[in-house]
Amino acid sequence: MGSNSENDVIRKTLPENLRGVRFHFVGVKGTGMAALVEILSARGAVITGSDVSERFYTDEVLERVGVKALPFSAANVTDSVDFVVHSSAYSADKNPDLAEAARRGIPTMLYSEALGAVSGTAFSSGVCGVHGKTTTTGMVGTILKEFDIPSQALAGSVISSFGNSCTMTSGSFDSSSGKKFFVAETCEYQRHFMAFQPKKIILTSVESDHQDYYPTYMDIRDAFVDYIMKLPEGGTLVYCADDRGAVETAGIALEKRPDIKAVPYGERADGGFRLKFSAVENGVHSFCIASLGEFSIRVPGDHNVRNAAAAIALCVDILKSAGKTDGEILEKYVPLIRRGLLNFAGGKRRGEIVGRAKTPAGEDVVFIDDYGHHPTAIRTTLAGFREFYKNHRIIVDFMSHTYTRTAALLDEFASSFGSADCVIINKIYGSAREDASAAKVTGEMLAERARMHHPSVVYAGEFDEAASVGLSMLSEPSGARDGYLFVTMGAGDNWKVGRAILDELGGK
Repeated sequence: MGSNSENDVIRKTLPENLRGVRFHFVGVKGTGMAALVEILSARGAVITGSDVSERFYTDEVLERVGVKALPFSAANVTDSVDFVVHSSAYSADKNPDLAEAARRGIPTMLYSEALGAVSGTAFSSGVCGVHGKTTTTGMVGTILKEFDIPSQALAGSVISSFGNSCTMTSGSFDSSSGKKFFVAETCEYQRHFMAFQPKKIILTSVESDHQDYYPTYMDIRDAFVDYIMKLPEGGTLVYCADDRGAVETAGIALEKRPDIKAVPYGERADGGFRLKFSAVENGVHSFCIASLGEFSIRVPGDHNVRNAAAAIALCVDILKSAGKTDGEILEKYVPLIRRGLLNFAGGKRRGEIVGRAKTPAGEDVVFIDDYGHHPTAIRTTLAGFREFYKNHRIIVDFMSHTYTRTAALLDEFASSFGSADCVIINKIYGSAREDASAAKVTGEMLAERARMHHPSVVYAGEFDEAASVGLSMLSEPSGARDGYLFVTMGAGDNWKVGRAILDELGGK
């Protein structure tokens, strides 16, 4: 007889054909949970779910696939349910659905475990890294839509080219013949990605982050190494040769596992995916991949060109796993990759244009919201905006996320706003997992430190104050041919600042 852990793994293994398999989701309105509902529904699974009565944007996602969130109740779980999936916010000692599942002996899985189980039912690729996971996954999925192979993708945010969904399904998963491909964004926090079962991995970047869980750089680096170790013999690691942490992590992993196929991409890459940047003109950023030729994207920033190179490399490798020859790839599929990349228009809170308005003086203002919450992401994203929106004056409103991250990277944050003309800094957006009273850093301290690096920094802790400051800045002549770019940036809810100004100016 197997051990309890072995039996648990068996109980959490899904059949390859999910048609008719019944799942109940507890906390179904969560972004990741709703996305997984879409993935499973597209494969023919039968879904029910429960959550609080408050309406969220994910209600529309769920309604689209015929799932209505029920109130929490033991009556939701019967013997007809095969698996129960729940978010980490709920446990059997407090939730009636989970208590009933435990009483009936129905297998239960956290979201990360369920995603891992789903990955085991297809030929799966995981996209990981401190930066760029969502965008890269969105690019891969948008390209795969162009191909004639059964594929699904799951990103961590809404992707416009997925039909304003977090997921994409192309082709049929019902047929028993041929490989079915699944690509998902996989998260390093608390090692959630260790539940995933990848055949291929994209590694975009590795540096210190999530300091509450990974106190040192070595801690987070080693987690990525362990994830790469999950690749099967001959599995593929696509990694960024321009990112020092990714290169170091890949080197450690490949020394331990020389059987892994290494595919570097970037300006410093050796081989077919060496990258060369080209011009930025008329809202299009062009670049060249050594073995495949010219490509273009419509989203700003060199970092997004690198994300596109990663997506191209993975999609080419997926095509080879689908049995396509080099000749077929060059003749038939490279043009489809080009088209897919041009169809990619970004994701929600990833350089998202949320509106346009006129200043009191009649100048144009473009409002952008971005999730960038790490110094490297701030620096590269703003540099991308500076290059893409050459003739704009850039104002950024920034809200730092978590006291631990801000304290650990205070100097890096303070020096990351160089591409902006004016900076507004809000109070810190704390995490429920932190003790705010014990925090040794504040938003005002960050603003003071930022003034050592930037000539125009204003601290406005509350959103109404920040909106007032922003409106005042927009009342001054920009001195730029095309007016202003107003950017709200961070993992908090300071998008409300941009929304308030946009409404005040009567924009859309």
